[in-house]
Amino acid sequence: MLYLSSFSFPDSEREFDFFLQQKRTCHDSYYPFQILSKRGFARLDFEPITILYGGNGSGKTTAINVIAETLGLARDTRYNRSNFFEDYTALCSYEFKMPPPQPSRIITSDDVFDYMLNLRALNEGIDLRREELFEEYLSDKYSSFKYRTLEDYEQLKRVNLARSKTQSRYVRSRLMDNAREQSNGESAYFYFTSKLEENGLYLLDEPENSLSPHRQQELVSFLEDSVRFFGCQLIIATHSPFLLAMKGARIYDLDADPVCMRRWTELPAVRAYFDFFEKHRHAFSDVD
Repeated sequence: MLYLSSFSFPDSEREFDFFLQQKRTCHDSYYPFQILSKRGFARLDFEPITILYGGNGSGKTTAINVIAETLGLARDTRYNRSNFFEDYTALCSYEFKMPPPQPSRIITSDDVFDYMLNLRALNEGIDLRREELFEEYLSDKYSSFKYRTLEDYEQLKRVNLARSKTQSRYVRSRLMDNAREQSNGESAYFYFTSKLEENGLYLLDEPENSLSPHRQQELVSFLEDSVRFFGCQLIIATHSPFLLAMKGARIYDLDADPVCMRRWTELPAVRAYFDFFEKHRHAFSDVD
């Protein structure tokens, strides 16, 4: 599915005109001005899967956030805008093939990180409550409690439960499962699969963070199916070779000057992996 067909950033001439209209300020930075324009990056034309590739400082995360803020997409973690961010987005333009439906959103590394921090805080509370229930179990199981009034009814139920179950079953029956039974990678993968709904425009900023190679490949399959079968459009900032190899993806190389489209096999990061494994090919010959 294609919702967003193109997006244009201000070129260096429009940025220069903007600066001419500004009075002297005490600001040290005009970010996000002068980030994308320095490599002639002025327009994106989209496919159902479009990937922005580049190293640190290439501007791929800036581009993703500018698009999201210009379109007013939902996000879980507040974005730290600069003083000139709204001035910049006012100079951007875009074209829809059709307006994206409500589920559309941007998902950043900060969103995933905050989600895992919330799980950790939840787990700490669960762990404290578990210790309390261990003590409660021993107290109830061997107590000489006698039921006398209706006010004793809840304690009676606890005592009967303790006497009929093992300690682990007693605690589990009174306490939710510990969310930390999933690893960080599993939690991150779950976050993506729970946030993407049918028929939406989704911007993903480096979704490979916290994911093992195996999990990255699982995520790729999920994302490809989301586009092929469930009407999603994806715009992804990444340098993961697994995501760069997604079927049918249009890839913009933000490390190039000027920015251009490339096949994933032409990208320097992918070539670095290829050359490394070629160099060590002999080490794999002895592997069963």
